Amino acid sequence: MQASPHQITKLLNQWSNGNPSAFEQLMPLVYKVLHQMARRQMRRQIPGHTLQTTALINEAYLRIVRDSRKQWQNRAQFYGVAATAMRNVLVDHARARRAAKRGGGWQAVPLDEGISVSEERLTGLIALDEALTCLSRLHPRQNEVIQLRYFGGLSVDETADILGVSSETVMLDWRAAKAWLHKELGRHDT
Repeated sequence: MQASPHQITKLLNQWSNGNPSAFEQLMPLVYKVLHQMARRQMRRQIPGHTLQTTALINEAYLRIVRDSRKQWQNRAQFYGVAATAMRNVLVDHARARRAAKRGGGWQAVPLDEGISVSEERLTGLIALDEALTCLSRLHPRQNEVIQLRYFGGLSVDETADILGVSSETVMLDWRAAKAWLHKELGRHDT
């Protein structure tokens, strides 16, 4: 079912104002986009990742719903929050995996029996999260573009539509944010 941006915003506003049936109407309208965002994000993860697409959606959904005091402005904000929630789920999962690799109560398994997850990949995801947190303070729209394009997996045109800017603006923000992140992450490597 395809919903108009106005319809989604209207339901978000009703949900913010305490109408639980608005949320029930909203979820079928946004689930397809959320599933696409999660599926694209999971494709970027290492093979053998223990988190599945549906689990990522469900965990992100729980994080969104937990913040019941959220005042939704529009669908761009909602999809941005959803992309951030998915990112946070993946970062928390990476931190938990890293802690487990350091003896977090898990039983040792011989290398040939376990799934090897690179410490470097886990550390990289955490460093990316920290850099994105900094970017969100410095350049909020560039951060939104990264959230929607990288973590949400949306195209330039989809991102432009959601943010209400031109595709050219999205590309400028995308390039600037990637350059800034590359520089920032390079500092962490040294």
